[in-house]
Amino acid sequence: MEFNGKVIVVTGAASGIGLALAQRFVKEGAVVVASDRNAEVGAAKAAEMGARFLPADIGQEAGVKGLIDDVLANEGRIDLLCSNAGIAIGEGPETSDKHWDLIHRVNVMSHVWAARHVLPHMLERGEGYLLNTASAAGLLTELHSAPYAVTKHAALAFAEWLAITYGDRGIKVAALCPEGVWTPMIQNAPLLQQTAITTDELVEKTLEVLRADGFLVTTHPSTLKSFQNKANNYEEWISKMRHLRGKAMKLLEGQAFAGQPGAGHPEESRA
Repeated sequence: MEFNGKVIVVTGAASGIGLALAQRFVKEGAVVVASDRNAEVGAAKAAEMGARFLPADIGQEAGVKGLIDDVLANEGRIDLLCSNAGIAIGEGPETSDKHWDLIHRVNVMSHVWAARHVLPHMLERGEGYLLNTASAAGLLTELHSAPYAVTKHAALAFAEWLAITYGDRGIKVAALCPEGVWTPMIQNAPLLQQTAITTDELVEKTLEVLRADGFLVTTHPSTLKSFQNKANNYEEWISKMRHLRGKAMKLLEGQAFAGQPGAGHPEESRA
């Protein structure tokens, strides 16, 4: 896929990965519609880059549907829908049902609702691209938050299903599965910070895959290596993850001791 002249929608575009993607697509000559629930910041960022902004809460189906309907009514089509917004919240099974429901709606159902409302348009045209932001946690796991690990596995599984089901009908699907990227999402994850890349680096890797009409976008060589280890010897991989989690928790304790924010609280962060 090339981007010049294409109509591209990016959710979660007020900061982080979404903002970096939107900015780059504008530079590539695309007609970009940026969306975020943070209307004030999102509108300002969109104006700076030369994109149209639409506020939307993608944690509700009405928000996703309204966004897609507006773009189809005004821009006339959607060539690439980047379903990017996401949150990290909660820790283990003690996480409240309220927060389990919230992260499920944002990290999983937003992709479902996006596909539900944009696919009829794309199928009628016989073409379209869906980029769903998941995480390397969808291939591997997340060491601090069970809700995040569970929902990112689900997000990746849904992207796989879409690619299998609609690939022969002109619909391309990509799953963005980064490890640590310098966004607010990793402020409480010192282990990820050790190897984090910039959002610009992530965008380069993403556009490379999209240009090749590919499916999987990873950002670190360690992701697929660990994924292969997981498949080849699950018991050994689980053992290594236990060791890595211990290391991560010690780093987190050290961060808290130094007076920096710690993870341990259900604080919300959008990708």
